[in-house]
Amino acid sequence: MLNITRVHHIAVICSDYNVSKEFYTQTLGLKVIREVYRAERQSYKLDLALGGTYVLELFSFPNPPARASFPEAAGLRHLAFETDHVEAAKAALNQKNVATQEIRVDATTGKRFFFFSDPDGLPLEIYEQ
Repeated sequence: MLNITRVHHIAVICSDYNVSKEFYTQTLGLKVIREVYRAERQSYKLDLALGGTYVLELFSFPNPPARASFPEAAGLRHLAFETDHVEAAKAALNQKNVATQEIRVDATTGKRFFFFSDPDGLPLEIYEQ
């Protein structure tokens, strides 16, 4: 039996480490667990937590290729974060000059959500708990 119990983490490669580090920590509020510079790879690895749980690895590499987002490519579509207050989350992002799409309603669940992007155009979603 495979016995998978949960998602351990999600890895994101960024094009500008400092910009993405600020976005994920200051704009989204994820907390730094550890930060390592790997000289042999010219790469940073930043482990981030949300609600005390390790959730995201942020990597930098020299000259990564651009991510295909539009039109949508096969593979991982987006990351979704949960909140109790969709409108407040949207307003907080807008106050930090993050462009957001309009709040929509999931036809299947009736929950509200909206999309925005990280500094590299990775689609991110805020979804109502």
